[in-house]
Amino acid sequence: MQHTFKFIISICFLFFVVDGFSQEQKKDTLINPKKDSIVYKSAYGFRVGADISKPIKAQFDGSYSGFEIVGDYRLSKRFYAAIELGFEEETTQEDYTNSTSKGSYIRAGFNFNAYKNWLDMNNEIFLGYRYGFSIFEQTLNSYTPNVNSQYFPANLISTPNTTSGLHAHWSEIVIGFRAETFKNFFITFSGSYKILMSVKDPDNFKTLFAPGFNRIFESGTGFGFNYTLTYLIPFKKK
Repeated sequence: MQHTFKFIISICFLFFVVDGFSQEQKKDTLINPKKDSIVYKSAYGFRVGADISKPIKAQFDGSYSGFEIVGDYRLSKRFYAAIELGFEEETTQEDYTNSTSKGSYIRAGFNFNAYKNWLDMNNEIFLGYRYGFSIFEQTLNSYTPNVNSQYFPANLISTPNTTSGLHAHWSEIVIGFRAETFKNFFITFSGSYKILMSVKDPDNFKTLFAPGFNRIFESGTGFGFNYTLTYLIPFKKK
């Protein structure tokens, strides 16, 4: 009986020793993990380019002209600071009016890349936010008074009237796809939903188009589309 009791104590002691040793081994493994021999680093830098959808639109739409320069800077693994600068001119034809808006704009914000790349790939599926601001002028080229009378029909008034110093503020949500086609060269498709925050209208006339915002609908909302070509100027890798 005494030998049996000693045997049990010995087994228990051996168990605690082995268990303690294994715990130490686990700690050592966690503290000193083996490093992978292959480490893939991502490029960090400034990416700059242009929206080529605007000159393409101008080729097919004689009432429009514009250009836009785009850029972004990588802040972290998934976040990018983004900015767009441009100029637009658009002539809008309505039932009773013909008007032209032209001016400059800036949009600034950020993108979040929701796509997890494989190895050394550098593609993106991103969601972003922009604050937009534009300064422009609007010219009422011609209009027809809305007079409902068969005896005194309204005549077209074609004396242009220009109002300058107009401005608009808005917010927009952006979603897009970006692919690296060649080394540091990217193609991007993106769309945006815009919400107008404020706009300064001309006297006795409503702003129908604001540069950078596009067409302003009755709900105070708008939509945008971009097709950009950009090149990354890498500063470092990590």
